[in-house]
Amino acid sequence: MSETRFTNVKQLPSVHLLGSGSPMCAGCGGLEALHQVYDILGTNTVFVNAAGCMTLLAVYPFTPFRGSWLYTAMASAPAGAQGIRDALDVLKERRGLPPEEDMQVVVLTGDGSAYGMGLSATSGAIERGLDFLYLCYDNEGYGNTGQQSSAATPHGARTATDLTGIGFHGEKKPLFDIWAAHRPPYVATVIGSEPLDLARKIEKAKAIKGPRLIIALSPCPTGWGFDPQESVAIGKLAVNTGVWPLKEYVDGKVVHTKIPRRRVPVASYLEAQGRFAHLFKPERNEAVLAEIQARVDGYWAGVEEVVAPPTPTLLQGGRGGIPGSIEPGNCAPI
Repeated sequence: MSETRFTNVKQLPSVHLLGSGSPMCAGCGGLEALHQVYDILGTNTVFVNAAGCMTLLAVYPFTPFRGSWLYTAMASAPAGAQGIRDALDVLKERRGLPPEEDMQVVVLTGDGSAYGMGLSATSGAIERGLDFLYLCYDNEGYGNTGQQSSAATPHGARTATDLTGIGFHGEKKPLFDIWAAHRPPYVATVIGSEPLDLARKIEKAKAIKGPRLIIALSPCPTGWGFDPQESVAIGKLAVNTGVWPLKEYVDGKVVHTKIPRRRVPVASYLEAQGRFAHLFKPERNEAVLAEIQARVDGYWAGVEEVVAPPTPTLLQGGRGGIPGSIEPGNCAPI
């Protein structure tokens, strides 16, 4: 799918399908992304919600979704999606369910499930070719239970379980790469603060059959330590510093949909969040800041090498040739 109906922000939906008044945290970047995703998918969507922050959306017996919603344990949402997709297919085959009443099956999880507890069930669902969209709101920690470290926590962040020293010593797991290694039809990263990019990717994913992943970086005022009104600004900094690459995997190739040519120093992004405050006060930890910046620079150096205009070379026989391209590294820098 090469054409899009979204050529500028004025063409984005102006009315949200997801109801208001939920007990979600103010400024939730995950909710910001979900609003936009649901507007594109439409009401013929069933959400299979793994335990996590978004569990708070539905307070029995009410739900803000216009369509269907199913709650599952944290590790088993893909299995729930399999049952729903199978049931819909049976209804289509045996009872003549018309196409306009068929539904998009969407797994909705946080990073705790997507990167960790639910990864085994997810891998199995991809292997079976399950026709579902997997939407991960990635707030880089177990946000619903106090922002403990998860497999998505970035290096150097302080969490409820990494309170001393530099904070989290590990690295953010490359979920994009892990999915791409399964060779599914589509994988993409998005963020709510880039709504046009998000809309185009959801539009594309909606038109594709099979297992599809959308990872939405979700700035979290509560867990990351910033004023809720700064969520959009934090999201834009994540993109403009190069910390959060906007990209997609389709037809076996990785394409970056926005390349920040003049990247803002990563320290601007980190300093705006309380979880990284220890890297700046009482004194700057130049070693860790340089380490994080080097990771980001190294990632984009590989990308820019691939997308730069090729330099013609002279091949044997006197004919001009173009060197082969190299696939860029896919994992997020931090």
